[in-house]
Formats: sequence, C-alpha cells, structure tokens
Amino acid sequence: MTETAQTTAAHRTNGRIYLDKQNPSAYQALVKTADTVRATAAGAGLDRILVELVNLRVSQLNGCAFCLDVHTRAALRAGETTRRLGVLAAWRDTDLFSAPERAALALAEATTHPADALAQERAYAQAREVLDDDEISAVLWVAITINAFNRVSILSKHPVRDTPAR
Repeated sequence: MTETAQTTAAHRTNGRIYLDKQNPSAYQALVKTADTVRATAAGAGLDRILVELVNLRVSQLNGCAFCLDVHTRAALRAGETTRRLGVLAAWRDTDLFSAPERAALALAEATTHPADALAQERAYAQAREVLDDDEISAVLWVAITINAFNRVSILSKHPVRDTPAR
C-alpha cells in the first residue's frame, strides 16, 4: 500500500472519508470562519449560552450526534442547565427561554430549513422585536457555520466517543 493510500485509509471510518483529515486546509478555513463568527457574536453582545443554544438546536435538526455532544458540553461549561437542554427541542412549548433566545432559535431553524419562506418571515419579525441588526446577523452566522460543521461531521460519520466524567 502506498503512503498516500495508507494516509487515505487512516482518514476513513465505516467507509466514509473524514473530510477534516482528508483536506485539512479546507477544514482549517472553516475553523477560522467559526473563530471569526464567535468573535462577531461576542462583539454583538450575544451571550455564550445563547450561541450554544443555537449550535445545539441546529445540530438537533440536522441529527448531528458529534456536534450535539461537543456543544452540549460547551453549553454546560458556559453555565446552561440540564433542564433547559432537556427541553430545547420543544423550546416553543416552554417558558424557560427568554425572548432573545426564542428569537435566536427561530432564526436558527429558519436558517437550517431555508426553503420555508413563511418561517423565515416569522423568524425575522420575531427577531426584529428583541434583537438589533448586529445580533440578528451574528445569530444567522452562528447558524450558518454550525450547519456547515454538521455536514462535515455527518458526512464523515465522526464518532461520539465515551469520555470519562470530570
């Protein structure tokens, strides 16, 4: 087996290519985008918990186990509660989320399902009531970026590994 073939084989799981390992420069460009988006969100005044709620809701909608694992741990580190994380998929049916969080979650869902024009209009209208342009833009960029990472992880079949509790 050639060195290139060995390297390629090492970047596969279940017959899938780990896109991040196969093309590290493309993946690093996505990571750099995420860093910029994180700074944009902070600059717009978005709190880390809100950003992680967006990351989690988009990952729920896309069914990305890897990103759900990563961002659940990040949300908990940021101070999110297990109670709110447990009901995030049904956020519309609870009063546990603030108006800005609800607006951000609606925008995240509209970004993840862009073909639903009516949902987009409703999400924007809701967001306009409680978020300014910088906040709306930052939420949209967070949702766009996590959608991209979801696709990388889903198409690569990144595994969720059991890690010891800390």
